[in-house]
Amino acid sequence: MLLDNNRRNPSDIQPSEITPVEVFEQRRTLLKAASAITTSLLLPAYAKAATATLDAKKTAYGKDEKLTSYEDVTSYNNYYEFGTGKEDPAREAVLFKPTPWTIKIEGAVKQAKTLSIEQLLALAPLEERIYRMRCVEGWSMVIPWIGLPLKALIDWAQPTGNAKYIEFISYNDPRHMPGARLPVLDWPYVEGLRMDEAMQPLTLLAVGLYGKVLPNQNGAPVRLVVPWKYGFKGAKAITTIRFVEKMPTTTWVKAGPREYGFYANVNPQVDHPRWTQSSEKRIGAGLFAGRIKTKMFNGYDEVGQLYAGMDLKKNF
Repeated sequence: MLLDNNRRNPSDIQPSEITPVEVFEQRRTLLKAASAITTSLLLPAYAKAATATLDAKKTAYGKDEKLTSYEDVTSYNNYYEFGTGKEDPAREAVLFKPTPWTIKIEGAVKQAKTLSIEQLLALAPLEERIYRMRCVEGWSMVIPWIGLPLKALIDWAQPTGNAKYIEFISYNDPRHMPGARLPVLDWPYVEGLRMDEAMQPLTLLAVGLYGKVLPNQNGAPVRLVVPWKYGFKGAKAITTIRFVEKMPTTTWVKAGPREYGFYANVNPQVDHPRWTQSSEKRIGAGLFAGRIKTKMFNGYDEVGQLYAGMDLKKNF
């Protein structure tokens, strides 16, 4: 694949350039202290509202799982628009303004629409769902998301018979997103799902976590959560949802088609070209906790029927 002279191909990034989990753990105490000082000085009134609680119905999803701490969930993030380091989003997204917010509904629908975040929240009762989240990099978390089924928005949008896929486009503003000034990826961030994947009851539009409004570094005000797929499928700060007939060319497929497929289903039998996917490191489990075995579809076996008859090594 050819890239311009300034953009780095993800396959050229060496493992030595990725901050090890162990190093990150050792730096955490210092970073938290610095972050607390910075936040107290810079946090404007609208951002403080992100600590507001959300009323959501408890569900049985993941009720027996051990949660990853709120501190880990909100300080160890991949959100390249705010930087490629795991600690960058929590620091750089402090001044990001997720309100007011609107989402455009376009493409193969009866009528193009725009809805506010308040209208989105009114489409269905909010639910708390505890999901496992598996990153393609080989680490994982357990997160108590708050959101509504994507199906509720799809039903409201009234797609036509030509809608075979859904494309999600994230907010992109280099003025306020320092990572978006760099040619690391082709901005804006784009993700997509097949319609039957989008309609699957597990697929969630998340607006919060741990009982609170979604933090900026986790994709405020609304992000996609598809728990049987690798985390990069979870488009953050969604501004446009487009119903299309052809499979969209997503950001990571464009950046590294041999490494990051459109489906991105968690599959311990299909390794990343540069590391194994058979096991994972649970963030927050401790330096000596060891790795745990990765489950097919991240343990959400009910989605297997979506891929009956498909070659999952080819369609990775």
